[in-house]
Amino acid sequence: MKSTNNLFLYLIILTILDMFIPIPFTGILLIYVLLEKPVWFKELVDGVYGQEEKDS
Repeated sequence: MKSTNNLFLYLIILTILDMFIPIPFTGILLIYVLLEKPVWFKELVDGVYGQEEKDS
């Protein structure tokens, strides 16, 4: 599965969870990504936008 398909699937799952369990999962995830800057998020963004890592 492509990164964009995975991202879309995860967003759908989070939306369904948010409808039944009123915990702001996306907000919690956003705070985690902003504070911790995990490697998997950068890889996901690079995969979605088709950018490769460049040596500086």
